[in-house]
Amino acid sequence: MKNTILYPIIALGLMVCGAECSAQTVSGKVKGHAYVDLGLKSGVKWATCNIGAKKPTEYGDYFAWGETKEKKDFSWKNYKWCDNKKVDSNKYPQDFTKYCVEDKHGKVDDVKILDSKDDAATAQWGGSWRTPTNDELGELLDICNWKWTNNFNGSGVAGQIGTSKRNGNKIFFPVAGYQFESDDSTIGKSGYYWSSTLYDRYSPCAYYIEFGEGGIEWDYYTFRSRGLSIRAVTK
Repeated sequence: MKNTILYPIIALGLMVCGAECSAQTVSGKVKGHAYVDLGLKSGVKWATCNIGAKKPTEYGDYFAWGETKEKKDFSWKNYKWCDNKKVDSNKYPQDFTKYCVEDKHGKVDDVKILDSKDDAATAQWGGSWRTPTNDELGELLDICNWKWTNNFNGSGVAGQIGTSKRNGNKIFFPVAGYQFESDDSTIGKSGYYWSSTLYDRYSPCAYYIEFGEGGIEWDYYTFRSRGLSIRAVTK
């Protein structure tokens, strides 16, 4: 079930005036990378910045779902998990080689969560770092009160600030957008972040969360070949 948090435009205007002075909380480090403890029942700790970034306000790198290396060009033609020899009428692949739940899209393996060897967060940061599941994205959404800012800590970077309802700790998600073929129009407008969960009704897609000015959308899915950000988790 899709979950969306929306904000009234009038109230929004009041919230974003001036710099947001609430800094990103740092609770500790794993393998040299900082995390914030939001008091989640699952015990999951969230990274304070995106994979490929050195601080919370940097966008970081973009990854296709299930690929572990950053790249500049995102399309079905160079996506790792299809052969691109068989497509449907919409030119979507029908020959996925892994993470397939329908025989019309390839050989069914019913693998619906990224293996650690295919997880960019694990490959890039090591240790217990990994990409969050779709359920963990939902847990994050529920545990925090969310507020939009156009100017996080005077950086000029826009995004959503989450404040934990349990311990008051804060997390920030910049609007890094996504990349696909020649489209990068969402960069600086919304933030799109992968989950590790395949959409179980349509093999070309996986779940993500979007942090936008009008609110947050969770339990949505998009094409695996697109380049999205990753915010890692650990325990």
